[in-house]
Amino acid sequence: MIGGGIVGVFSAYYLAQRGLSVALVEKGRIGAEQSSRNWGWCRQQNRDARELPMASKSLDLWERFAAESGEDTGFHRCGLLYLSNDEAEISRWAQWREFAKTAGVTTHMLSSREAAERGHATGRAWKGGVFSPTDGTADPAKAAPAVAAALIKLGGSVHQNCAARGIETEGGRVSGVITEAGVIKTRTAVLAGGAWASSFCRQLGIRFPQASVRQSILSVSPVEHRLPDAVVSANVSATRRNDGRYALAISGRARVDVTGQFMRFAPQFVPMFAKRWRNLRPGGLEGVRGGHETLARWRLDAPTPMERVRILDPKPDLPTIRETHRRAIELLPQLRDARMTHAWAGYIDSTPDGVPGIGELASIPGFILAAGFSGHGFGIGPGAGHLIADLASGAEPIVDPAPYSPERFSGSAWGKVADF
Repeated sequence: MIGGGIVGVFSAYYLAQRGLSVALVEKGRIGAEQSSRNWGWCRQQNRDARELPMASKSLDLWERFAAESGEDTGFHRCGLLYLSNDEAEISRWAQWREFAKTAGVTTHMLSSREAAERGHATGRAWKGGVFSPTDGTADPAKAAPAVAAALIKLGGSVHQNCAARGIETEGGRVSGVITEAGVIKTRTAVLAGGAWASSFCRQLGIRFPQASVRQSILSVSPVEHRLPDAVVSANVSATRRNDGRYALAISGRARVDVTGQFMRFAPQFVPMFAKRWRNLRPGGLEGVRGGHETLARWRLDAPTPMERVRILDPKPDLPTIRETHRRAIELLPQLRDARMTHAWAGYIDSTPDGVPGIGELASIPGFILAAGFSGHGFGIGPGAGHLIADLASGAEPIVDPAPYSPERFSGSAWGKVADF
């Protein structure tokens, strides 16, 4: 298993549950990149139709994991609250609700009065909203390390500060994973490399279109009055952590740090960027400094970019941080008395259609790719990990794997782009 983010650790955990020998290698620390830098939302609400089955399974798996392992990921079904004064947005939510009914998902459209009641902490009127009672949150700081601890209990091994440099093959099939510490012999290798995945694939002659954007988030100290556990409006979102702090972010707001890889795949991302241009801003050199989107080929007997940058830790965008803080106080006036405790940034790796690529690659039997989760990977991590373990072990897939096939990216970029 290559990559110790939430998808990698859950994949390894479910493989170890089946009695398979599992070694997980991580170039830095478990869960130190985007898996610990996200909102923590575990949702079905507003999911793309292709991801909804996996999202629904994941909610059950989050709960089951705690019961099975005894480890605490901070998961709880607190419900997610969406508030809006945009009639068109409310109409889209209503359309999604009708679709969700066919998938057995419960979501409540809120009238103006109901939205004001549920969002009473905002102290304002709303035209409407949505409340999804079975959705919830988990703690990004706890989750991946908790799953890694459960993996070790099952007999799996975890190797931190150990970068995978490449793949060995025999007769065209995977025969080993080359790491900085030596070769691990295996017939199956899973790449759950997050923002690094496309660069790694390039070393194998595999073209995987991927682009990353840099999102900035901040947290504030607990406040005396209990606010909604998870609330989002067009202007800002707020998520309560287990320690009482609130994580604040602007949905979709990000910086695009241009790299060689970005330029290479830009034509395939035109539809996505055209749809989301209002929230995307030009970035700087953070992507180049990170090295995760290099076009270079690296040697397998020398340090790679992954060893030079063990953990992607880009600088947060200070104007975005200030604007997020201002908007949060405007939405939830009680936060005016809270102090800002942290500000950070992370790279969200995306595919051209906003849905991850998961599946064995025909060009290298035994090599399973799991990347491009497009900001949704944390919440659907358990379901994705279960599906990957199914594919690797030959078990009946927990969900239909066809919509996630990486081979779909060989076609036109002007296909369906995820709406949510």
